[in-house]
Amino acid sequence: MKKMLSVVLAFVMILSAVSMAMADELTNLNTYETKGRELEIWNVHYSQAAKDLNVLTNLIDGLMTNDNHGNLKPNAAKSFETPDNGQTWIFTLNEGMTWFDKDGEYQADVLASDWATGLEWVLNYAKNDSYNASMPMQMIAGAEEYYNYTKELTDTEGTEAAWDLTADEDSVFAEMVGIECDDLAGTVTYTLLDCLPYFPSVATYNCLYPLSADMIEELGVEGYRDVTWEDMWYSGPYTISYFEYDNQKVLTKSPNYWNDANVKRFDTVTIKIVDSSSVAYQLLDQGELDHVSLDQATLQEIYGDAANKYHNNLVEARPTKYSYQIHLVYDKNLEDGVTPDENWNLAVANENFRKSLYYGLDLTAYFARTNAINPLSCQNFVYTGNGVAFTSDGTDYTQLVRDEIGLQYNYETYARVNPELAAEYKAKAMEELSAKGVTFPVTVDYYISGSNDVAAGTAKVLENIFREGLGDDYVVLKTNTYVSSIANEVRNPRKASIFINGWGADFADPINFLGQETYDDSAAYYSNAYSNINDATDEDLIAAYQEFTDLVKAADAITNDMDARYAAFAKAEACFLDHALAIPCNYEVLWELTKVDNFTKVYSMYGMQAYRYVDWNAYTDLLTTEQAEANAAAYAAE
Repeated sequence: MKKMLSVVLAFVMILSAVSMAMADELTNLNTYETKGRELEIWNVHYSQAAKDLNVLTNLIDGLMTNDNHGNLKPNAAKSFETPDNGQTWIFTLNEGMTWFDKDGEYQADVLASDWATGLEWVLNYAKNDSYNASMPMQMIAGAEEYYNYTKELTDTEGTEAAWDLTADEDSVFAEMVGIECDDLAGTVTYTLLDCLPYFPSVATYNCLYPLSADMIEELGVEGYRDVTWEDMWYSGPYTISYFEYDNQKVLTKSPNYWNDANVKRFDTVTIKIVDSSSVAYQLLDQGELDHVSLDQATLQEIYGDAANKYHNNLVEARPTKYSYQIHLVYDKNLEDGVTPDENWNLAVANENFRKSLYYGLDLTAYFARTNAINPLSCQNFVYTGNGVAFTSDGTDYTQLVRDEIGLQYNYETYARVNPELAAEYKAKAMEELSAKGVTFPVTVDYYISGSNDVAAGTAKVLENIFREGLGDDYVVLKTNTYVSSIANEVRNPRKASIFINGWGADFADPINFLGQETYDDSAAYYSNAYSNINDATDEDLIAAYQEFTDLVKAADAITNDMDARYAAFAKAEACFLDHALAIPCNYEVLWELTKVDNFTKVYSMYGMQAYRYVDWNAYTDLLTTEQAEANAAAYAAE
């Protein structure tokens, strides 16, 4: 019987694949972003925002990109190699690459030295205001020294003195920074501070993007700082042919793209700005969009009604690159933003208290706010995102962490939740904390935008999760609101007890995640901007963070054996989770209606390449659920 079912399933998949093959291909893609996601900055070296880079990655080619399985592959570079186990990296460029304007008119050849010009711009404090400088400074020989030189020059002699600096062969930059560019050979060589086997993945990111010295000469430094789509130079698969802020932008296939013969592109990609996903759904229904991510209400409406015309078109999207955590704040103030919240600070410093949250919060209903059909596909058990790093035998690094902590995915039950353990840790915490003067219930201050009705509904769900999981005799989640800026109104005055935030890697190594949480480290983003761990005073809490930090540093020092490096990082991450220093929450797995085969898209769990509109299979009709499942099966078999 099982054999018969598998044969039938295979036959259905074949029929689905055939029906897709017979459908007309989509040549002009209509997509969207919601309000607040409009592009603000056209300077690819300056921006650090996904809303900008998601567009700019289509307009300029970096050295490397990713394929639809997430594998690193050459882009502007045709090959790359290291002669010394990862301290020196040599990228050899493709021939025939050019810079062109928005109309496709030739401006200049793309040269190896354009990568030096780009790096000089990023590292020049006066030109780029420190944006995107941190990774090159941490990795490339002389990069930090050059950055400091430009900052001092700016402070002593003024902005224009630093603006006059270039990446020419006889420049201060060329003397100081570990990059050599040979225009005749078409090679870009980076010399690093240490052996960094993951460095080619950094070359997918904008901190190592090229910049034409000819364009700088034409526009001037100030002109490039404020460059727009109308005066920038392009080298990628698309140009911008129309842009109206907060309305729509049109990407048009570049007419003389160097890789035209090997890259499949749409004639145009139109990105509309809409107020909400519900508006996007209306536009799709009117034939004006080719896909939409569904909000909870719309998803449930379609899923719950077998007669709905879209019922058989529901497609579960692939996870985004962001790994979401419940971040705990270890030095919190009361609502006045000044007075320390001693009750919370004492409670959260207690490991039994943190572990009661770790094992007691059943977040299934929270996941259902975005994925009502299959909420447990959103569950997340570790800190580092899936698909960031793999061992030599192809094992995802996160599997190593799950092995260390003894948790594996189970899509029928929420595997981490353990009411018995939660009750045990709750009892211990109440005894220990009562002795220190903590009063119960402990208030957990959580903040949302006061104008966001969806967030308000989700907050109600979270309040209930805390109540049902741990009892309101122990903790109470209190929902508060801010007006416009969570950073200025909440984070900086330290009013919140927790934040639920996602982190996405910029390159393919666990240090990109774990390095954000280390103790007494000025470069650790979450330690400084969210948890405030460096201002905590509890000795046991500090000892736990120091143990984790020491393990991270030891793992990061391993550069000659990637399997050993990942194994060591997995132990560090397991330490972080064993002490419940943050609580893994979810991946973003949405449902959608779409004409696009998601498994043909660039898939990258780090960097900025995932929004490149190249090599997509898209059709004039919406995919059926059956067709999407066939695509998933075919992809898995590749």
